[in-house]
Amino acid sequence: MTTMNLVLQGLDTTLDTLRRIAALANPARVTELGECAIRCEAIDFSEALKQTIEVAAGAARIDATFIAPGRALADFKLVAMDMDSTLITIECIDEIADMQGLKPQVAAITEAAMRGELDFADSLTRRVALLAGLDAAALERVYDERLAMSMGGEAMLAAVRAAGLRTLLVSGGFTFFTDRLKARLGLDFAHANVLEIVDGKLTGRVLGGIVDAEEKKRTVERVCLDLGIDTAQAIVMGDGANDLAMMSIAGLSVAFRAKPVVRAQADVALTYTGLDGLLNILA
Repeated sequence: MTTMNLVLQGLDTTLDTLRRIAALANPARVTELGECAIRCEAIDFSEALKQTIEVAAGAARIDATFIAPGRALADFKLVAMDMDSTLITIECIDEIADMQGLKPQVAAITEAAMRGELDFADSLTRRVALLAGLDAAALERVYDERLAMSMGGEAMLAAVRAAGLRTLLVSGGFTFFTDRLKARLGLDFAHANVLEIVDGKLTGRVLGGIVDAEEKKRTVERVCLDLGIDTAQAIVMGDGANDLAMMSIAGLSVAFRAKPVVRAQADVALTYTGLDGLLNILA
């Protein structure tokens, strides 16, 4: 039987609630990781136990993560992150569309693409085409007025940097936003789509190849190659179906506030905690 650790954490839970759920796993030891997080050690893992814990934890709005004992941030060399709805709270293209009065139409396509129901490249081409004629100043407004970091993002990045990991922002969104976040947050690498702008207006086209699921995966592979590391030394974080390919090659995949298809395939699902929930899992 496989021996695993279990990390339980929430935002506004109590240690009593965490310990009540922990008891279902019959751990050899329980270590407090803070006021709202515990690590249950030396658990006899089974799929049946996992299902029991996930049901109890979900009902209490607690994230439950089974992980091999001894895994730590120091095991990794790179954190690769999706941008929209992962590192930041918004979908930038939906907010740009709002400037055109087209948010409902564009958001519906975005949502279907993130669930894996539409081809990402086709969906992006359709959405960008709807933005034709929009003044490029709208991009600045979205960045200044609507873009916000996801909960725990800055704390996670600070800890990752302190542990010596490099950082990659890889997005099916746009360089207008990734370039600004790269500079603002001190990220090492960024890759995204380039919106064509002519005479200060969006043309409704993307320049060059589209950063779809396969390009995201290739980007993680390229950066790992440049750093001289294996993809197993990368943590990859995302929320949508177009993140699954790059998550599949990671040493640890993290689904953040993700679509069900992504949560089901990820090693870690952070649904109720912030991005810094990763730190308790690799403590």
